[in-house]
Amino acid sequence: MARPFHKMHGLGNDFVIFDGREEPLAMTEPLARAVADRRTGIGCDQLIVLEPSSRANVRMRIYNHDGGEVQSCGNASRCVVALTGARTIETGGGVIAGSEDGGRIEVSLIEPRFAWDQVPITYPMDTDAVPMGWGPLEKPMAVNVGNPHLVFFVDDVDAIDLVRLGPSIEHDPAFPERINVNVAQVKDGAIRLRTWERGAGLTLACGTGACATAVAAIKSKRVTSPVKVTMQGGSLEIAWVPGEPVRMIGSATYVFRGEIELERLGA
Repeated sequence: MARPFHKMHGLGNDFVIFDGREEPLAMTEPLARAVADRRTGIGCDQLIVLEPSSRANVRMRIYNHDGGEVQSCGNASRCVVALTGARTIETGGGVIAGSEDGGRIEVSLIEPRFAWDQVPITYPMDTDAVPMGWGPLEKPMAVNVGNPHLVFFVDDVDAIDLVRLGPSIEHDPAFPERINVNVAQVKDGAIRLRTWERGAGLTLACGTGACATAVAAIKSKRVTSPVKVTMQGGSLEIAWVPGEPVRMIGSATYVFRGEIELERLGA
């Protein structure tokens, strides 16, 4: 039976979205991986399944390109707001709020968490300067904004070989849930960012990565809020005041609607 889906992206970070609120969809890791495959499936960085929620307007489940389920995705959250009009979204990382104004989508993620066991990290350590290093990258800040992130501030983001370093950091035993890796360059009060996403690799943009990096930069007094974060796919405006949720403002683009017979994927 053909199943309808929506293809959307936030700054080039692309998603396949299935609406399972009226007709439930049982998603598995192999099936998510098959759908996300860009040669034999539909192709996406993340697969999204919408479900009913007793806590919010809609529940959003998120599966990375490798099929693993994760707790939060900022760019996908904006797409879900644009697609459904939802003002509250239940995620594995908590309930987030969203709104739309003239095509600009604002999403408020959870209040950042900095404690080592909330990131999480395997053993106690200073999350403002994690005492670890991988080649030219060392002493990152660690923060959880619904997903766990490391933020490295560097002089030149383009000089960092994230394709080589990203996988080893993501899978380091110090991070029991794996980790997203951000390299950030601060100039003239703004941030340039590249992100290695756990389970997806290099993406054109990462919403939670932009939020985590902005929080780290504001907390360390490198920038003030709000701050513009520019990635390969475009820019987001991030605002944060300590003790409050992170606010992210940016676009969400509808690409096309289609149908797929999931059984034919053989997963």
